[in-house]
Amino acid sequence: MRKLIVIILLLSQHISNAQDKGWQTDAAPLHRAQKALTDVIIHDIFSPPVASRIYAYTNIAAYEVLVKQNNGYHSLHKQLNSFPEIPVCKYKIYSSLAAVNAFLITAKSLVFSEAILQDSITQILQWYKSKKISKQTFEASLLYGQQVADAVMQWAAKDKYKETRSLRRYNYLKQEGKWMPTPPVYMAAVEPYWNRIRPMVLDSASQFRPDFPLLFSTDTNSLFYRQVLEVYDTTRHLSAQNIAIASFWDCNPFAVTTEGHLNFATKKISPGGHWMSIAGIVCRNTNATIIKAAAAYSLTAIALFDGFIICWDEKYRSNVIRPETYINKYIDESWRPLLQTPPFPEYTSGHSVISTAAATVLNNIFGNAIGFNDDTEVEFGLPVKHFSSFTDACNEAAISRLYGGIHYRAAIENGQKQGAVLGNWIVKKIGLLQNQEQ
Repeated sequence: MRKLIVIILLLSQHISNAQDKGWQTDAAPLHRAQKALTDVIIHDIFSPPVASRIYAYTNIAAYEVLVKQNNGYHSLHKQLNSFPEIPVCKYKIYSSLAAVNAFLITAKSLVFSEAILQDSITQILQWYKSKKISKQTFEASLLYGQQVADAVMQWAAKDKYKETRSLRRYNYLKQEGKWMPTPPVYMAAVEPYWNRIRPMVLDSASQFRPDFPLLFSTDTNSLFYRQVLEVYDTTRHLSAQNIAIASFWDCNPFAVTTEGHLNFATKKISPGGHWMSIAGIVCRNTNATIIKAAAAYSLTAIALFDGFIICWDEKYRSNVIRPETYINKYIDESWRPLLQTPPFPEYTSGHSVISTAAATVLNNIFGNAIGFNDDTEVEFGLPVKHFSSFTDACNEAAISRLYGGIHYRAAIENGQKQGAVLGNWIVKKIGLLQNQEQ
């Protein structure tokens, strides 16, 4: 009888431990925190490069907490430029709680609308309280999350972002063939000094410079004129499918609608936010544990962060004129692109660079033949789209810029090459994952 009681007790303890481990490895709280952050980024209308910075530091903070508790993954110390070693917690904690807290604290320090984010923080922490964690362990977990967030933000403070906020206003190059602000509101240049930001894994912002853009010309026989004409002709004969693709990947966080003398902004997800959403979709589809989800989010965010740096470095170096400006001046003054032209130079295509870089690192984590239904744009009034792979998605994101009338083919193709090289470099330089989860 005594033996039977012992067996029952051991079995009960095993079941209890299995259930306990189940919620500790559940990625749902991290996915919820990620969505809360994206909502605030949209609300605060951060530019795509700045949004990528927010995603990078928040996810790195969460990952670094979790990696200390999981031998199957590697810290980013000595893998990211100047990234400090995060100390191991000396007290009993729940790493999931500590990681999500690190994520949210870091997020609060990087956004404007802290109060909106705090509402989500309260709800997420309530989920953890429902797990009957002891007060001591709960508070120790929050404290360690705070310590990691503080360390990450001290590292972030040295990336030159603050210094770029006080640099002089960008002066346009008033030369033929160079970029100028575009309709409808002729917004100022976005982040002209982004190449001064410290990269995550790159040696410098110019490490992966693309091929030179085509030489500007108004000669109707020139290669430049022909590439402009392709944009002009393509946008005048768009199919319903072309329009749907361009709209799905618009991702313009500062789109402005003009009606008479009234201007109003339509808030949308950023290109980086769309790819962070894709990472989350596949994590949920594959039932990824919280550590694997944190790794996927972090690697994607790093690809976005460095992708915007190398792309913006080239944009303000080559300073190529946008199709809208060229076509209106030399071909058809009444022509307008399907999508609103973003307020920065044309070459290379940012969406092409970051989409390809993100797809490359996600292929490394999940494989290159994993299909998914992308419902990112549903809340913005667009339908779900199915993609057979990350590569399928990034290729469509890239060509959408031609359909939208905002990029030439050279910027798209060379942007994808630039993104692929970056993505492969990140995979080579950063070893987050072992072959199998531990």
